[in-house]
Amino acid sequence: MLRGSCLCGSVRYEISGALGPMTHCHCSQCRKAHGAAFGTYARITTSHFTFTAGTQAIASYRSSPDVRRTFCRNCGATLQFVRESRPDIFWLAIGTLDDDPAVPPGHHIFVNSKAPWFEITDDLPQHDERAG
Repeated sequence: MLRGSCLCGSVRYEISGALGPMTHCHCSQCRKAHGAAFGTYARITTSHFTFTAGTQAIASYRSSPDVRRTFCRNCGATLQFVRESRPDIFWLAIGTLDDDPAVPPGHHIFVNSKAPWFEITDDLPQHDERAG
């Protein structure tokens, strides 16, 4: 069981299953949503995820025709990247975990649009677009 929450603690959740692949996304939308050089997400099976508090504090933004990004309306913490065409899974903003996920990131995606002021210095695979 993994637990997580937003910055102010209003929104809390639990994950009962294993995390999917963890990814550093360098696309411009993730950079803006996180206010950082990249966003780190892991794929989550929807049936293994439960909000335990604060669902009334969750707001969403449609960032593209098939994607909603959720966040806490109180503190602004990014929570999820949800493809409406994939209701069985979503991508969780890993920075909101309170517990150690015990798995490292596996790769960088959208490095063709990474912030020009950021240099990737690790040995993880890099993909110009979305990975395979």
